[in-house]
Amino acid sequence: MAEIHKIFDGFKHLNVLILGDVMVDEYYVGEVTRISPEAPVPVVSVKKRERRLGGAANVALNIKALGANPILCAVRGNDPEGEWLYNRLSEVGLENEGIIVDRKRPTTIKTRVIGNEKQLLRVDQEDCREVDNEIEKHAIDFVKSIINRVDVVILQDYNKGLLTKKIISGVIKLCTKEDIPTLVDPKIDHFLDYKGVTLFKPNKKEIIDGLQLQSELSTKTEIESAIQLLAKKLDVKQVLLTLSEMGVAILENGQVVFMDAHKRKIVDVSGAGDSVISVAALAVGSKMPWTSVAELSNLAGGLVCEKIGVVAIDKTKLLAEAVRIGL
Repeated sequence: MAEIHKIFDGFKHLNVLILGDVMVDEYYVGEVTRISPEAPVPVVSVKKRERRLGGAANVALNIKALGANPILCAVRGNDPEGEWLYNRLSEVGLENEGIIVDRKRPTTIKTRVIGNEKQLLRVDQEDCREVDNEIEKHAIDFVKSIINRVDVVILQDYNKGLLTKKIISGVIKLCTKEDIPTLVDPKIDHFLDYKGVTLFKPNKKEIIDGLQLQSELSTKTEIESAIQLLAKKLDVKQVLLTLSEMGVAILENGQVVFMDAHKRKIVDVSGAGDSVISVAALAVGSKMPWTSVAELSNLAGGLVCEKIGVVAIDKTKLLAEAVRIGL
């Protein structure tokens, strides 16, 4: 028990670079009491509207909430939403020196409509084209300028354009040279471009699409084969596969180990992956055994699903859960 307390306390010494797509998460929250006479859709009587930091910025919030020191590198648009995002980072105590303005694209906004504590609709405003050479250079130069004070790197990919092949390969090469662990939360466009990273964290749909599998991975044997294939194709040290209500799976001594999900009141799965990769990064940075990395990440994903919308993990609750299961 004392060891897990020591590990959590040690998070404050870790500097984590988060390189990836940021966005504004917008929420309309209210009640549904009737169906629209105009179409067979619910009418939401809005009681609250709010904006939150999303995407890689939410990962940075998770890292900060866990007591570590996040360094964010991302792109925003030259628009009011981008200004809000930039200013909001400062308001919550996150560094914004790595935020690059791209005048050729809008800031990504995800608008969620929530009625009776359930998400009913999401509307996305975005430009997912890859950034140009100038933005690539800015991003790589920023990473080079701060790499000597970084302990762990997260590549947080939402297919919104920042993580190009050039940036991916350049950052991985730099981290390999400096012996800095790299973790990836992937999407489909560059799924197989993250060769040689420390930990690769897809979910089931992403591994099926990324490897172009015909199987739906409905059995443990099929899941094991997919993880082994992915690890071989990418030459990664570790694959952490999230399986929603089935928990997670991870490699240990060449074998796949499954960890069941903990029973939760699932309200909203938004942002669960952000919390999983954040906790995994700090666990790897703390040199925890791989099974412990998976167990702690599994706990984190379940805890945030009990909250509405994208929220950061509660460090105190996560520690209490880790103690409860004897981690």
